[in-house]
Amino acid sequence: MIDSFSEMSQNEAMEMELNPYAAPQSQVLQSTSLDELTRQEHINTEATIKSVGLLYYLGAFIVVLYGLMCIILGISSGRDATWVSILIGVVLLAIGVGQGVVAYGLRRLQSWARIPTVILSSIGLIGFPVGTLINIYILVKILGQQGKFVMTPEYQRIIAATPHVKRKTSIVVKVLLVLLLIILIGIIAAVNLRQ
Repeated sequence: MIDSFSEMSQNEAMEMELNPYAAPQSQVLQSTSLDELTRQEHINTEATIKSVGLLYYLGAFIVVLYGLMCIILGISSGRDATWVSILIGVVLLAIGVGQGVVAYGLRRLQSWARIPTVILSSIGLIGFPVGTLINIYILVKILGQQGKFVMTPEYQRIIAATPHVKRKTSIVVKVLLVLLLIILIGIIAAVNLRQ
């Protein structure tokens, strides 16, 4: 092959290198399939981290709402506890906004969001037993090897190269989520009927 290449004229060699209609090289195909395999291997961790971001958005909304309520009640009450209520409301607003920023970073798989997530999850370990279990799971996912890799620029490149790779949710999970939603609606309805 080397001898035949050296026998070609220089013009023929340049045409072969610059031919935009030439078939793709095997290295490109291997790279793409390697990206797909890597994405499929890490897609569950990716989805989990994005779900934690969604959970943090929900928490941020609730904390900001509670902080605003404290501020409004503090301003409208006119008692000595007004400043305490306003101060608590401002602190809650700051925590809620911070949690929202971390949620944004998690949803976009930004590496800077790992440290604040570890801090928030470590604080969340106090919420025994459910909060402890949830936050242990979050810490395992964020601090694990897959979690570290999913939040790197290299994985961002893989996501951009493989937009067609999607996570497949099993039918069992979908059925369980629907049942959970029905149970929650039933509990809310039962509580409202008692009042």
